Amino acid sequence: MTSPARPTPRIWPAQPLRAAVTITAIVALLWVLEILDRTVFVAIDPPQGLDDDGIIPRSFEGLGGILWAPFLHGGFEHLASNTVPLLVFGFLVLAGGLGQFLAVTAVIWVVSGVGTWLTGSPGSTIGASGIIFGWFAFLLVRGFFARSVGQIVLAVVLFLIYGSLLFGVLPSNPGISWQAHLCGAVGGVIAARFTVAADRRRPGPTTPAVP
Repeated sequence: MTSPARPTPRIWPAQPLRAAVTITAIVALLWVLEILDRTVFVAIDPPQGLDDDGIIPRSFEGLGGILWAPFLHGGFEHLASNTVPLLVFGFLVLAGGLGQFLAVTAVIWVVSGVGTWLTGSPGSTIGASGIIFGWFAFLLVRGFFARSVGQIVLAVVLFLIYGSLLFGVLPSNPGISWQAHLCGAVGGVIAARFTVAADRRRPGPTTPAVP
């Protein structure tokens, strides 16, 4: 007799090169869009280009920004500050596979976007920071939900390196949307909870049953 064993939670992508290429391609796309925005679109619609197409809270025309805001940044400095966290956190989230990565990102995207639309400050909110905070929160808590020692150790290491990011969920600079950060982090926790529950339902390799 055999019984299904629970899948072992991963802390590192099974195919690290493919994961690295995937997240690098995503970030490269953001850079291409920002270059086009600073050159082509800013000439078509000066002086902001696409920057006005972000999330405009509690405004019907601002709903579309929920879809587009993470693709847009307020200049190369803004995107540069997001690039390393996007690469690091995105690579680690890919440990669960591309399907799980897309599902986690979608949950964070929607929760961060809708939350910002409901609670954000006036103006156009743009940038991938909500996704970054969501991925970070996901990586910090999934090990505790899964009771995975490896993932908890990874969470501790990430907290020691990037823990100061968490101050970004508090009101500080008026030009920074702490609401997007906070809602993104909430989305990451939600995604972690549902991801761990789905992993527990997924059959793993069979192991001999105890008589």
